Formats: sequence, C-alpha cells, structure tokens
Amino acid sequence: MKNPGVVALGGGHGLYASLSALRRVTDRLTAVVTVADDGGSSGRLRRELGVLPPGDLRMALAALCGDDQWGRTWSEVVQHRFRSQGDLHEHAVGNLLIVALWELLGDTVEGLDWVGRLLGAQGRVLPMSTVPLDIVADVLGVDPDRPLEITRVRGQVECASTSGKVQSVSLVPEGPPASPEAVEAVYEADWVVFGPGSWFTSVLPHLKVPELHRALVETRARRVVALNLAPQPGETDDFSQQAHLDVLHAHAPDLRVDVVLADAGVVEDHEALGKSAQRLGGELLLADVAMRDGSPRHDPALLAQAFVQIFASGA
Repeated sequence: MKNPGVVALGGGHGLYASLSALRRVTDRLTAVVTVADDGGSSGRLRRELGVLPPGDLRMALAALCGDDQWGRTWSEVVQHRFRSQGDLHEHAVGNLLIVALWELLGDTVEGLDWVGRLLGAQGRVLPMSTVPLDIVADVLGVDPDRPLEITRVRGQVECASTSGKVQSVSLVPEGPPASPEAVEAVYEADWVVFGPGSWFTSVLPHLKVPELHRALVETRARRVVALNLAPQPGETDDFSQQAHLDVLHAHAPDLRVDVVLADAGVVEDHEALGKSAQRLGGELLLADVAMRDGSPRHDPALLAQAFVQIFASGA
C-alpha cells in the first residue's frame, strides 16, 4: 500500500519510537496522544494553568521532525529543558511554546497544528481527549505483607512507579470526551498502530475513552499491535509478550487485531505468542526491530521496514 493513512496511538518514548519509524513510511500520519501526565514540567503546567499536559504531545511533535537541519534543530529546541535554581528548572521549551499558543488561540488542536507547521512536522498530533485525565490503577500487592490485596492508585506517575502489579486501569473523569479530530482520523485511517510504549499508562488509556474506543472497534482500518522489547519497570515487571495481549483483550474484548509485531530476538515462546495473536483475530509477525547496541530500544529504520512489510501485506 503506497502512502497509507496511519493513526498511531500512545505517548512518551514508545510513541516517539513508532512515529520516528512511521514518518519514513507515509506522510499521511496522525498521532493520537494520551493526556494523563501529572509529573514534571507537564504536571506543573497542568496544575498551574489547568491545561492539557503538553509533554507527550511535545514528544510526538519532535518525533515527526524531519532529518534535515531544520527538523533536527527544532526537534532539539522543543525537547530542550532549562537548568536553573528557579521556577524554570526542568521546564521543556516545547511545553511552554505549546501552552502559549493554546492561550493565544484558545484552541488546543489549532495550537498543536501551528507548532507542527513551525517544526515542519511530517504528520499531525492530536490529544486523545479534550480534557486533562487522571489514570487510576488497581494494583495487586502494593503492601508486601498483603500480597493478595488490591490497592487503587491514582496518577500516571504513581501508576508507572508502583511497587505492586497493575491489574487494570481506568480514567478520571470516567467516560471523558474524545477529541473529535482524533475520532475522525481513526475512522478515515487505513491502519491503526497500538504501541510500543508503557502499556497501562500510554497504550490502554485510549480504550477507556468511549467515543475513541467505539471508533477503534468500528473503523475499517486494519490494526497493528507493536509489542515492547522489554517489560516496563514498575508497570509490567515480569510480563511476557503474550501477557501484553491478554491485558489488551481484557480492556477491550471487542477489539479485533490484524497483526502483532514483535522483535524476533526477545520472544521466548513463538508458538504461545502466535496463539495469543490468533485469539485477537490476528497473525504474528516476527522481525528484527531492536537497536544493535543491545539496549531495549527500537531502531527507527528497522521498525520502518517492518511497517512497510505489514502495510504491503494488507494492501
């Protein structure tokens, strides 16, 4: 399929990896990004100004910057963090730029589009919801003396760093409004990509936004799940590859998946993972997509090659 319309879902470093690959494959690319961050610069701006947390949106925009001098420079600028002894310490330049445009224009999506034009972004970035969200997780064994007790933990930072085992996630407010532009993009897409990324705090929350969930189930687009290269510390410790798919199915039993993409070098049980993919309605594709230095990071060029293979097979 030449130049497919692709929607990538997620947040943080995982979405950065998928967007860095996908922009090499198509120029019809839309990122739909979680808006539940409550830590660092994003959390401070959210609490002080009542805005959507801009950090994951900023990272997505940076990932869509080109490889020319303009793109590389602006990507570094928006990712730059101030170092000081004052109030600007650890604020990211891109966060401040995005929030400034939101205040001036009074429109979240329009502000992101303006930043995208400034950066020469090779795609569009949209929030998954129009309101800031909190992630709530049911966690098993937070208290080591009570390993079978379920504790409810609130906030993305708390959920991502819990000492227990996350069982499920939900959102506050419950049933939040979806970004209309994000819903439209999903319906118009040829492919939708879930992951890689923090499974409970970046990938699964999209399925807890009712209008977005419905669009992801009803869209004519084919669906790809790109699995992580390693468990997420504090979030999916000791998770197998198939456990990620089981959790996805538990959060959205009506969601059909067409392709599960995993790195050939990290899958311990190919047969079990293949069966888990089949239970979701899809097939397993194993490919070499990891960096050659042994770190648990996706290589953008190799990941792009895998997406090309997937999109061509579904043409």
